[in-house]
Amino acid sequence: MVEQVVVIGAGVYGAAVAAELARRGARVKVVDSGVPADGTSGATFAWTNSNGKQPRAYHDLNVAGMEAHRRLAHEVQGSDWYHEGGNLEWGGDDAEREQLRRKVDSVLACGYQARWLTRAEVLRIEPDLNPAELPADGIAYFPSEGWIEPARLIGHLLSTVDGERIWHDAVTGIDVSGGRVRSVRLASGRQLSADAVVNCAGPRAAEVAVLAGLELPMNNTRGVLIYTSPVAVSVARVVHAPRVHLRPDGGGRLLLHTHEVDDAADDGNGTVDQAAVEKVVEAGCALYPGIRGASVESVRVGERPIPSDGLPVLGRAPGLPNFHFAVSHSGVTLSLHAGARVAAEVMGEDWSAELAPFRFERL
Repeated sequence: MVEQVVVIGAGVYGAAVAAELARRGARVKVVDSGVPADGTSGATFAWTNSNGKQPRAYHDLNVAGMEAHRRLAHEVQGSDWYHEGGNLEWGGDDAEREQLRRKVDSVLACGYQARWLTRAEVLRIEPDLNPAELPADGIAYFPSEGWIEPARLIGHLLSTVDGERIWHDAVTGIDVSGGRVRSVRLASGRQLSADAVVNCAGPRAAEVAVLAGLELPMNNTRGVLIYTSPVAVSVARVVHAPRVHLRPDGGGRLLLHTHEVDDAADDGNGTVDQAAVEKVVEAGCALYPGIRGASVESVRVGERPIPSDGLPVLGRAPGLPNFHFAVSHSGVTLSLHAGARVAAEVMGEDWSAELAPFRFERL
């Protein structure tokens, strides 16, 4: 019988798994080498979507994740960390427009919400956009997508866990005998007995897996996010323009990103080339002229946890049945639903039909 569970990592996955385990009656200890949300979950675009995600099983998992966020926001009074404003996207050249057309056709075939808007229609819902930056038509709108404030979601989830929370204490060892995990050792010297362990360590998940004698191949990447000072600009949704991606970030701030600026992060010290930051900000100002005059409050570099084939790693490990994974890219979208499925397996339920494409052994 599973009674004591150690959850390693206090990001969105760790918080979601811990909350579901606690709801099911487990005694939970959540362990993190830092504090909640100070890793990847504190430096993420946090876009909830299943926009062009393949294969179909992965698409469906993301759709279920989006619904889980919608459901939780409806159930919890004051849950204003969830924002379902939709997502606008358009291409800058013929190749990008054709790629977008194929993506829209693909998601529509799956029953996913998407439609085409004209410039005039977009300006009715995003009036502060610069019309000169918009094509006359061919703008894709995905109305069920949105974004969340991860730190606030994590705070809510952990508030529901009546268990021990251990911060600033890294996992340094996992004791295995008889084909099962028996305990987790921490840098402080503490040893935590465990009927089960869930690896929610994000970009450090491979290091945790090694402690249990498992090899988890990962292809982590960097993500650079630019946060502005508060601006008097109406931005109500996620926007993917050709030269900049942006969304609101609460308190009147905006969050800007491009894949190009990710490459401007220094591997060694976490700094980002200032010219690359200025280029992204300038693109944001061209898109929303009201941004001009805003300052850059912070630039954060996060590390995205990406298993080697790009798909999540979820559920129990073969040969070590009380060691479980909850690791993926798109962790914000997936965390509530996938985390609940992993927690259910920890407690003895069988979700093989849904989790089979995402098992550790495929790698």
